[in-house]
Amino acid sequence: MFNKQLDPEDFYYSPEGYIIFTEKYHLKRGYCCKSGCKHCPYGYNKKTGLFDKPETKKTT
Repeated sequence: MFNKQLDPEDFYYSPEGYIIFTEKYHLKRGYCCKSGCKHCPYGYNKKTGLFDKPETKKTT
């Protein structure tokens, strides 16, 4: 089960009550889950199964 605490900037609720993860959350997680998330920074297209945007590189 998912027990990790979420920061307020990591998500918001849709009008229907679903949790929507923000781009900031996805970048903190560090990988694409390939679920077709609304704010996916990795550019995954669920219909084609491909990445539309090039994957961003982490800078340190």
